[in-house]
Amino acid sequence: MSKMQSGLAKPVELGLHIVAHPGICGGQPTFRGSRILVWVVLEQLERGLTWDEIVQVWKGRVSKTAIAEAVAVSPVVIKHEPFRGFHAHTRRKSARRSEAVAA
Repeated sequence: MSKMQSGLAKPVELGLHIVAHPGICGGQPTFRGSRILVWVVLEQLERGLTWDEIVQVWKGRVSKTAIAEAVAVSPVVIKHEPFRGFHAHTRRKSARRSEAVAA
């Protein structure tokens, strides 16, 4: 039986600590066992919080290993958007662009 027939969508594991489940937070990547959104932690890093500070803010529910994994998957995490797959947002480089750079 397919996931559509059973009515249950399966979670997508983005790593050991990060999962995207269609029924949790609208399918946005979260840290396993929580509803802590990965993009929120990535924004905390952008604002200059240290990894230790982030661990403290989340009371240990987000470990340094989980933060490292968030950084690794950051190219596929889009704020307020459900995870659509590893290749959903990639684009081919235009041949014209490489010619323009060469010129």
